[in-house]
Amino acid sequence: MEEVIHIYHTNDLHSHLEHWPSIHKLVAERRRWHEGAGDEVFVFDIGDHMDRWHPLSDATRGKANCRLLNEAGYDAATIGNNEGITLPFEDLDSMYLEKDFELLVANLYYQDGSRPKWAKPYHVYISNSGTRIGVIGITVNFARFYDQLGWKLNDPIDELKHCVEKLKDETDVIILLSHLGIHDDEMIAGMFPEIDVILGGHTHHILHEGKEVGSSLLAGAGKFGYYTGHVTLKIDRDTKEILHKKAVLYDMNEADQAQDEREMAEAYFVEGKELMAETVAILPENLTADPLQHSELSKMLTQALREWCDADCAFMNAGMILKGLKQGNVTKFDLLEICPHPINPCTIRMSGAELKEVLLQTRDEKWPHLQIKGLGFRGTVMGVMEYDGIEFQPKGNYTQIFINGKLIEAKEHYTLAIPDMLTFGRFFPEIQRAEEKRYWLPEFLRNLIEWKLATL
Repeated sequence: MEEVIHIYHTNDLHSHLEHWPSIHKLVAERRRWHEGAGDEVFVFDIGDHMDRWHPLSDATRGKANCRLLNEAGYDAATIGNNEGITLPFEDLDSMYLEKDFELLVANLYYQDGSRPKWAKPYHVYISNSGTRIGVIGITVNFARFYDQLGWKLNDPIDELKHCVEKLKDETDVIILLSHLGIHDDEMIAGMFPEIDVILGGHTHHILHEGKEVGSSLLAGAGKFGYYTGHVTLKIDRDTKEILHKKAVLYDMNEADQAQDEREMAEAYFVEGKELMAETVAILPENLTADPLQHSELSKMLTQALREWCDADCAFMNAGMILKGLKQGNVTKFDLLEICPHPINPCTIRMSGAELKEVLLQTRDEKWPHLQIKGLGFRGTVMGVMEYDGIEFQPKGNYTQIFINGKLIEAKEHYTLAIPDMLTFGRFFPEIQRAEEKRYWLPEFLRNLIEWKLATL
């Protein structure tokens, strides 16, 4: 006799709630079907369900995302970097207090070494046939950022090893919820043959029929709710041996749509907008913005960046500002709309020689139209570079650079303020190599705009 276990999974929704009503409908209907047939059903989310670009997520600090998972009947979830490092400590620590599911994240601790009461490393489910199913959650190792926010994040592989050692003799099936990315998932499959299924996220990989690595089946459902994953396990009821594994993805653009899906998704947005209606400033005139032009708004943010970080100088790409602000009341929603990125200020201490090299690179003609994806960026193009405390003056065949009116000196050291996005990509090698970096958490760039507007 065979036992059938159905596992539905989502990952990296990033608060793109356009298809959430249909995902909710799918997992609820499938649960009824399968349970009616006597099969087991589990529904898991693999992290980054929340993203603070969406007003409902930002206004509720992720609590609305927890509510949505509750309403859809999820059994367990893990956290991604958007839950973990884009929220202040107090907000993450309270986000899941009203959850109806298991929150699994083996490598997250308070700094005193204890675990949050709302999280645990794994959970063991017992099926109606007595099959013991161990489910583990781990998240990507951005320990430096967690530490600055007041958390302790351990190495996920070390924590996974402890969990597998504990579960391998106490369970019949082990499932991993991994917000580490496809390359780590493949490595884990080779290191831990005891893990039967790895449900992945973080790198937004799409595995239409899964991927077998060693004895593990890997699955991933892309991003933004475009797909919902479904893994089916067939297990011998007596021996508990897995007889068959299968993975498929359902395209939510082609799936049976929830009634009034668009209206429901719009209602989530309107709910968040109303929660963010607080006025933060009153403008006497419009402040325009254009990524391909220098503007008062992008200049203001660059100045705020330098002042907030008490830096010698700053530069920023104008593409950070998506649109201008209109005369009159400016609300928290307006600031979210023009600057939706989960990007923090960052300062770098570097020599004048290194800084000069970086600043000369910023004048490359490729930057304004360069299209950017990832790195927390929610815009489209890099845009022109705005500077504060920095001046370029041509002299003969070369360019002189002045920092606060003084010619840059090669052996002097300067503190440069930039958006943290510019430290992650391959934009500026000197910045990537720099050892003295400070990330200013938990403030986003839009918080600096709010702060600057209040001083005008």
